Amino acid sequence: MTFMDKVYTLRTEVRANVETSYFISFADGQGEFYDLEVSEEFYVEFRKLEHKNRNLQQSDWRHQEASDLWDETLYRRAFRVPKSVEELIFDAEQREVLRKAIDALPEIQRRRFLLPHEYGFNYTKIGRMEHCRPQSIRQSVIRAREKIKAEIEKYRNS
Repeated sequence: MTFMDKVYTLRTEVRANVETSYFISFADGQGEFYDLEVSEEFYVEFRKLEHKNRNLQQSDWRHQEASDLWDETLYRRAFRVPKSVEELIFDAEQREVLRKAIDALPEIQRRRFLLPHEYGFNYTKIGRMEHCRPQSIRQSVIRAREKIKAEIEKYRNS
């Protein structure tokens, strides 16, 4: 039930242009109608309560409406929009092709390719680990990258 579906009526009645009477009218569960006279203080407080209740229900309605739109709003405002199923499958296929291309590299070249890309090592650090010059490591990584690109191109063209 909302504030619009009141089961009572508040009314005033002026008698002899002097005295105002205050009433709450309602029907009971059997449909019998009652007209209850109340004091002015009670009538005023009842009106205030009715007003507060209406404001709360309107606020609830606005918040409910906002929560109904929440998922759609979040989706539109998302920094990164979720990928579709097709995009997820395509990405998984690409990762698989990349992994296969990396696995096809010779062991030394694979290690030299993965150390900077997966673990963030620089060429100087890798050169010290393998007892060779950083330029040699760099050339090995460049050749590995070219082989991987060639494998990915083969996949794309097939």
